[in-house]
Amino acid sequence: MEQQIGRDFALELVRVTEAAALAAGRWMGRGQKELADQAAVDAMRRVLNTIPMDGVVVIGEGAKDKAPMLFEGEHLGCAEEPKTDIAVDPIDGTRLLSQGMANSIATLAVAERGSMFESRYIAYMDKIAVGPEAADAIDIDAPVAANLENIAKALNRDVRDLAVVMLDRPRHEELAEQVRQAGARIRFIMDGDVAGAVMAASPGTGIDVLMGIGGAPEAVVAACALRCLGGGMQCKLWPRNDEEWTSVREHGIDVKRVLTAEDLVHGHDVFFAATGITDGELLKGVHYFGDGASTESIVMRSRTGTIRRVDALHRPSKLDLYGIPVD
Repeated sequence: MEQQIGRDFALELVRVTEAAALAAGRWMGRGQKELADQAAVDAMRRVLNTIPMDGVVVIGEGAKDKAPMLFEGEHLGCAEEPKTDIAVDPIDGTRLLSQGMANSIATLAVAERGSMFESRYIAYMDKIAVGPEAADAIDIDAPVAANLENIAKALNRDVRDLAVVMLDRPRHEELAEQVRQAGARIRFIMDGDVAGAVMAASPGTGIDVLMGIGGAPEAVVAACALRCLGGGMQCKLWPRNDEEWTSVREHGIDVKRVLTAEDLVHGHDVFFAATGITDGELLKGVHYFGDGASTESIVMRSRTGTIRRVDALHRPSKLDLYGIPVD
C-alpha cells in the first residue's frame, strides 16, 4: 500500500464522509433514525464507488441494530488496486442526530486487506481509550480507580481533574459509581462512542478517557483513529445474551483476551476520516445556507501521523450529486 496509495488518498476519503454528513444533516431533529441512516448510507456508497481502490466492507452497519447498511463483504471502489478493508459508521450517533443533539458524526476507515478484526458472533466490547500521553498507563483488567490514578499520573494531573466519557446505559451504573468514588468526573453520552474515543485521544476536547461497553464494530472504527492519533486502547469481547455465550462455546472464542488498537487493525497504513453532522466538541456540524452548505472534517493517516482538519464549502451543484435539497 505504501507504493499504491498516495498522500491524496486521505482527501478522497473526506469526500465520502462529507457526502454522508451532508445527506444525513437534513434529518437533524426530525425523529427519523432509519431515514437519516439510509440517506447517509446511500451518499457514502455513491462516493466510495468513485474512489480508485478495490475495497471490501469488513465492518459495516446494520447487523447489530438492523439499520440500513453497507453490507459486510460488499465491494466498493472503481479499481482493482489497492485492495483494502473498509470500516464504516455512516452515522455515529444516529439517535443524537434524530433528536437534534450534539456530537453525531459520519466516519470511515480504510486499511490494507485482511488487517481489520472481525467480531462475527459478539456485538459488544468492553473498552478503555486514552490519548498518546497515557497510552501505556491503561490496563482493562485493573480496577477502575487504579486506571484513573495511572492516567492522572501520566497526564501530570489529579484524578479529580479527569473527565471520563461513557454511554448512558443501565449496564454502566456500577462503572459510574466506581469512577465517582475515585474522584473523577463523568460525561455521559446517549450514543456515539467512536466520537467519544476520538475525543479522549484528541487534545482540547475536555475528555481524558473513554470507558465502558459499546459496539464491537465501533471499536474497530475507533481503533483506526487511535492508530493515527497514537492513543491507547484496550478492549475485551462482551457477550450480551445466551445466544452469544453459546457462540463463545461453539467457536472457542477467548473473551478474556485483551485486544489493543493494533489487534483491532494491524495494518501499516491506516486511514480515518470523520465529518461532523451536528455540532459537537470534536467537529462542527453541517450548516446549510441559501446557496450551499459548510462542513468540518478530520482526516488522519497512521503511517505519517498526519492529522488534518478540513473546512469546506459545498455549492448546490455538488449537493445535487448526492440528491440533497439545498433550500
